[in-house]
Amino acid sequence: MPHLPPRNAAFLTLCAVLGLAVPARADDPTPIDVALKDHRFQPAEIHVRTGQRAVLIVRNEDATADEFDSAALHVEKVIAPGTYAKIWLHPLGPGRYPFMGEFHSDTAQGVVISE
Repeated sequence: MPHLPPRNAAFLTLCAVLGLAVPARADDPTPIDVALKDHRFQPAEIHVRTGQRAVLIVRNEDATADEFDSAALHVEKVIAPGTYAKIWLHPLGPGRYPFMGEFHSDTAQGVVISE
């Protein structure tokens, strides 16, 4: 986390104590909800802006664990049933970045498209 000047840190602390929403910063990652259900990703095609950070919130709605795996995105993360994982995407160049659920790779396929 970047170092904040004391005045900004105090403001953010006050907002947290009072339960106030803090405005999103321009460089905050875009959250994208993804479900893993019936051993398939929904949506299976995810679009992100080139050069922008994003975070996939992957909920495993199946009764078994699976591993979100992508050599292209440099990510491997096991997600237990009934839980979720955050998959942080660094700014991507234009292109297609495939991913899969490694434990059910015959059906759990997807792609991040950066454009």
